Order: sequence, then C-alpha cells, then structure tokens
Amino acid sequence: MIDYAIARENMIESQVRPNGITDARVIDAMAEIPRELFVPSAIKSLAYMDEDVPLAIGNDGKKRHLMEPMTFARMLQAAAIQPNECVLDIGCASGYSSAVLARLAQLVVAVEETQELAEAANENLLRLEINNVAVFNASMSEGHRAEAPYDVIIINGRAGQVPESLLSQLGDGGRLVVVVGTTDTAQALVYTKTGDVIASRYAFDASIPMLPGFEKADPGFVF
Repeated sequence: MIDYAIARENMIESQVRPNGITDARVIDAMAEIPRELFVPSAIKSLAYMDEDVPLAIGNDGKKRHLMEPMTFARMLQAAAIQPNECVLDIGCASGYSSAVLARLAQLVVAVEETQELAEAANENLLRLEINNVAVFNASMSEGHRAEAPYDVIIINGRAGQVPESLLSQLGDGGRLVVVVGTTDTAQALVYTKTGDVIASRYAFDASIPMLPGFEKADPGFVF
C-alpha cells in the first residue's frame, strides 16, 4: 500500500526543490495538500508522478489533466502570490490547483467548464474544509468578470495565445501566468499589467497539454 505522505514528501524533494523552487510558501502549500484526493480512485498511485495525470474527458470530448508538480510549482513561484490577493484559477479541474492556491491567497475564484470536474472540485474542497475558494461551472476562456479585477490569474494548461477576455480581468499590478505555445515544447510567460499597459516576460520552458478552448489564437488580441 502506498504511503501518500511519503510520496508527497518525495515529490517535494525530487520534483519541486531541485527545479529552482525556493518560495517556502509554495513548498509548504504543496507539501500540505493531499494530491491523491484529486485524481480518480483507479489511478491514485499516479498522483505524485512527474507527469501530467489524466483526469477525465471534458465536455468537448478532449482529455483533461492534473498538471505535473514541477511546472505547477514554477508557475506559482513566478506569480509571487501574496496573502491578501485574489486569484482567478482557470481550468481548476478536480480542484487541486485551487486547494494549493487557497493556502497562498486570500480568495480564489475557480472556473471549470466540465460539470463533472466542477462538482468534484467542490466536493474535494469541502472535504478538506477549504472555505476561501468559489468554484464556477462556466467557460474557462471567459473567466469570471463578476469578481474582477484579479491580482493573479493562473491558467492550468497550455494556451495557443492568451484570450484578451482574461487579460482584461487583471487589476493594476496584476500577473497572469500561463504556458504559451502551439507545440509540445512551449514557454511559461508572466503577463503583467501596469495602468493600461500589458507586458510579458519569459519565465521558463515547459511541456504540458493544451487546455481545451485555448488552442487557437484570439484574433481580437495581438500582443
């Protein structure tokens, strides 16, 4: 039988720390949240592998995944989330990303368009008694304008290009972190908003699955 506490510690020591993660808050949050609760029972043994874990088939018939720990941790560190900030979690799937973000931010607004996954996210967060996350079953590419502007936006999957609809929901000083590219090898970028100006900077290379609905460039926004 797998000792998941040991598996979680091994994830931190073999996948997170060795890949440049020095933010103690990120490390502590990932060390605390039981990742195995967020994957299907039949594949719980895969919860801590250093790969993207398959979760379900989305509304569009495409596979959804739990992002590999290393890339997720590096995205969180690049976002530099502060305890008083509000985070928009795009594509929260079964809720793991939101559970970790809940340890870093004051409020997390999670958007998941696959109803089965949105329901699972709510159940998982309730089981862990996490009460600073609101999950919405809605279009991921549209975000959630009702709670905007956001200090941080995290996109849980690769995007061909970031929709203007999400960038417009950033507040002044806000950061959006996403892996951008049309091929498996892509780049994690940090978009920042200062006044009305949005800039981007390279953070690191990454290879994660495309998030459904983010495949094509948005013709309404050219960066």
